[in-house]
Amino acid sequence: MSPVVIGLLGFVALFALLAGGMPIGAALGLVGFVGMCFLYPLSGAMVKLATVPFEVIGNYQLAVLPLFLLMAQVTFASGFGADLFNLAAKWLGHRKGGLGMAAIGGATGFAACSGSSLATAATVGLVAFPEMKKYDYDKRFSAGCVAAGGTIGSLLPPSGMFIIYGILSQTSIGKLFAASLIPAVITILSYILTIHLLCLRNPKLGPPVPRASFKERVDAFKQCWELLALLAFVIGGMVYGLFTATEAGAIGAFGSVCLAAVRRRLTWAILRKAIMDTMSTTGMIYGIMMGAFIFNYFCAKTTLPEVAATWISGLHISPWAVISVILVIYFLLGMVMEAPSIQILTLPVFFPIVVTTLGFDPVWFGVIQVRMLEITLITPPLGMCAYILSGVDKDLSLADVFRGAAPFLMMELVTMPLFMFVTPITMWLPNLLIR
Repeated sequence: MSPVVIGLLGFVALFALLAGGMPIGAALGLVGFVGMCFLYPLSGAMVKLATVPFEVIGNYQLAVLPLFLLMAQVTFASGFGADLFNLAAKWLGHRKGGLGMAAIGGATGFAACSGSSLATAATVGLVAFPEMKKYDYDKRFSAGCVAAGGTIGSLLPPSGMFIIYGILSQTSIGKLFAASLIPAVITILSYILTIHLLCLRNPKLGPPVPRASFKERVDAFKQCWELLALLAFVIGGMVYGLFTATEAGAIGAFGSVCLAAVRRRLTWAILRKAIMDTMSTTGMIYGIMMGAFIFNYFCAKTTLPEVAATWISGLHISPWAVISVILVIYFLLGMVMEAPSIQILTLPVFFPIVVTTLGFDPVWFGVIQVRMLEITLITPPLGMCAYILSGVDKDLSLADVFRGAAPFLMMELVTMPLFMFVTPITMWLPNLLIR
């Protein structure tokens, strides 16, 4: 049996195990190990099985994950997510659809703390929905604003998806973070524009709230200015190259703990829960990464990436056509699978094709890939942000969230091609700042 056939059978077995409910880390590790037993001597497969866990645990780059996770957990438990939404609401609430714009603003601030779309959607939803109900906002419109804001979570540093992409592809995480900033700003502005146009057409969707006084705005800023300063320092220093992503995570985690303590929002119970939740999530991610590396060794040995690259080269079609097909595959997979799982499954095959065969920049592809997977979070049938928000508010159904998010998906038809074809949007900042 040829290595290519073994590789294809491995992918079939992997999808079968995932469909049967096996955790992805275990499925990746099992298929990878069994596959290597066919391709390597048994002793070689056993060596890989033994050494990969040590390589993962000892990987300096991976240390960035628990550090930023701790920062997110402390920020969430200390109630800073509510402060960020309140700040945005005081400054934008008096406009038509202002609370929807505030949800986007609050999501942006919390995303910069957590790097997680689902955590961002859940946190902002808990705070924003009661305020929107109070002022008679349309529930579908409200859900769409919060869901769209949630998709910003993994586009902003410290995005967990960029960290996974950087580690699996050996791409600079700092450059990925820098490259994501301008697309993130454009996405945020496009969502605010969408809200403005919707409310211009139908003002009943998001009636304005009473204008906050200047003192109320200043007081709202005082509640979270230290957090904003910490975020600016962490992201700015990381992007400009003052410190590595891992060092930035350490600064962010330590700073968030100190800030919560100074604000008297940190108790031993809150700190203990934040640490335990961080350890639990980190253990899950590390387990997935161990399985991913074992599977990647198997995938490389099957020569599937090389065969796929050779096949695509022989088609004599435009590189942009290949990229478009890959993005459609990501979109379809994102409708039925979780984004990190998709990254781990597809990068061993797609990355060599895109970067080595077609010659695209790995940083550019990282931004495009993450953004496409983020879009699927508000796309039926498995849009995870929709599931999260329907659980946050009992008056919301999945259909309400998906319908509310539809106008924001339409806006992606404008912004996504912009990110693809106007490469300076993603590459200008990392090329300028990171040497």
